[in-house]
Amino acid sequence: MIQKSMAISPEGKLRFGGADVEALARKYGTPLYILDEGRLVENMRAFVRGAEAAFGRDTLVTYASKAMCFKALYPILEREGLGADVVSGGELYTARQAGFPMNRVHFHGTYKEDWEIDMALQAGVHSLIADGEYDLENIARRGRVAGILAPVMLRITPGIDPHTFAAVNTGMECQFGRPLETGQAMEFVKTALKQPGVRVLGLHCHIGSQIFEEGPFALAAEKMLNFCRQILDETGWSPEYLALGGGFGVRYRESDPECSVEHMLRGLGETVRRLCREKGVPQPKIILEPGRSIVADAGMTLYTAGAVKQIAGGRNYVIVNGGMTDNPRYALYKAPYTVYNASRMTGEDLETYTVAGRCCESGALIQENVRLPRVQGGDFIAVACTGAYNYAMASNYNRVPRLPVVLVKDGADRLAVRRETLEDLLKCDI
Repeated sequence: MIQKSMAISPEGKLRFGGADVEALARKYGTPLYILDEGRLVENMRAFVRGAEAAFGRDTLVTYASKAMCFKALYPILEREGLGADVVSGGELYTARQAGFPMNRVHFHGTYKEDWEIDMALQAGVHSLIADGEYDLENIARRGRVAGILAPVMLRITPGIDPHTFAAVNTGMECQFGRPLETGQAMEFVKTALKQPGVRVLGLHCHIGSQIFEEGPFALAAEKMLNFCRQILDETGWSPEYLALGGGFGVRYRESDPECSVEHMLRGLGETVRRLCREKGVPQPKIILEPGRSIVADAGMTLYTAGAVKQIAGGRNYVIVNGGMTDNPRYALYKAPYTVYNASRMTGEDLETYTVAGRCCESGALIQENVRLPRVQGGDFIAVACTGAYNYAMASNYNRVPRLPVVLVKDGADRLAVRRETLEDLLKCDI
């Protein structure tokens, strides 16, 4: 099975994080997000161990909150020694309400509202990542109003194609940061170093997502450290921090490659140390920003099958009680997932199905052409590795309430986010 949290009971039914998923369905209803806290912790510890071994104890692993953000997640991050990056006032507010230490928070975003900058500065975040000159000037202006010297890092686009989905490739020319290849990155740095009201802590880059090899990260490190040498020569300044982003790959299907985080980081650490020696630049403190690779394979979504439609000469459809409101990624960019019949894990009467959701869109599918033991109405359908960008991207399209999140650990379960009610849908209506 694709997830280490999965097991099959003697009765041929799915277990997840030691819990019987059918029992969870009866207790909490479906559709339902389930997150294995044990697997979350394993993933966090792999990054912390790997980063410290590769770069030293000054390294900071910051969880990318955009992948999945809810209050109960942050005490786990704090306990395991991670930081967090946030990209909105809402994510920052969630982390703050959870009591997460603000000096381990980095505030990202291409456009930051004044109130968001104010909140970040007053909270005492570690740094705000300035996306360009306009963003930098706004941060400096709000810092001066508050009487706070704003700590910033500068986002640079290194010009690297990691050969991933175009929608998640941020290393080439895009709306993020300032590009190295045009010379605009150097002008950005020089402007920032002269900008009153800010303290420049370092540089930031992110090259994309679903990267399974060390090579693209090593190339990003080389380009950024070449840039550090150029900055040192032209300004005399050297960054205290260098953020190399996230984007470590996750297996969604059996055909996807394995990705050993600790192995990749070991090689990347050797590359960074060698390049710093060769170029004669002080080795900056490295920041990593995994998100998907922390939560994706710790999560699963559980649905109930309704109608099973057999179209003569065409497809077989399984209609489930969720869809693009709780997982829009297939509709957006055909994101692959592995699907199971959680009620009949060991059946040999396999058939090919398209798993469709309840939304009024022909493209509102969960996955196409999946092989499952024969599905009947009332069976539970599990979609694997949905911890990242499912709850985070969920919507109320068709006025469908959003799903609850249940944390499981060694068979025990607890509710982390309750299911939305119909009354919740009207809270903002006037």
